[in-house]
Amino acid sequence: MVGYDPETKCVSTVEAAAAGSASGLVTRVLVSPLDVIKIRFQLQIEQLSSRNPGAKYHGILQAVQCIFQEEGLVAFWKGHVPAQFLSVGYGAVQFMAFESLTKLVHNVTSYNARDSFVHFVCGGLTACTATVAVQPVDTLRTRFAAQGEPKVYRNLRHAVVTMYQTEGPRTFYRGLTPTIIAIFPYAGLQFSSYNILQQFSEWVIPAEGKKGGNVKNLVCGSCAGIISKTLTYPFDLFKKRLQVGGFEHARAAFGQVRIYRGLLDCVRQIMREEGPGGFFKGLSPSLLKAAVSTGLVFFWYELFCSLLC
Repeated sequence: MVGYDPETKCVSTVEAAAAGSASGLVTRVLVSPLDVIKIRFQLQIEQLSSRNPGAKYHGILQAVQCIFQEEGLVAFWKGHVPAQFLSVGYGAVQFMAFESLTKLVHNVTSYNARDSFVHFVCGGLTACTATVAVQPVDTLRTRFAAQGEPKVYRNLRHAVVTMYQTEGPRTFYRGLTPTIIAIFPYAGLQFSSYNILQQFSEWVIPAEGKKGGNVKNLVCGSCAGIISKTLTYPFDLFKKRLQVGGFEHARAAFGQVRIYRGLLDCVRQIMREEGPGGFFKGLSPSLLKAAVSTGLVFFWYELFCSLLC
């Protein structure tokens, strides 16, 4: 189980970090194409519809075909190097902190480490910690996934130097405010939903039917990902729009571009120009990605933890 459990042998802090890193690495390789499509949808100002002649992307299948024809197969792994740094670092910090924090709560408070409320709070706090640690890498990942041809950034080093010289160090933390606002409930819901679904499955499935534990972890994780992503999705879109601020020239080939002065200005402009539906652009690939990635993260984490134990 994810989190401290006084009734079973638990992984150490180092083992939790190693399992979290490994699960993030494997999952990132598999879900990168969905992430690229999601980011392209989120950054498109025009309505995601074939009825809009100015829209570059209309749907998932059309976007896959368009990206493949224009940029080749490798385009689905654009920004993969910074994305891997993001996944490995985030997974290590998040799961290491989560195991430690749930153990601390169990030992120094009257709360049980297996309570869903404890998982919600601990999951949110550890995700905020991990987010602050890897936000610069997340910004780099978004820039790489968003740029078209010809490329503005040749490689990771060129991107870091160029962004620092032209936009200053603060540019690496663009979109941090909506990220922090969104990540606490998102991660909290992930961990608490996963915990509830695991406990529900243990109640529903008889003891002799628990051999398919890995499949159960995958299903519970996928459901938890869909629940948490749906409820917090608009903040992910705000983050992506703010992260490409100062990068508008590289977006010219994809359609209209906008300049946002901050989070509230971003919300106002989207509401005025794109309507309430604008807050959920890219939701379909995002839900697909959330289901796959969250399911795989918990699946691999539990698997690696069992191997380490």
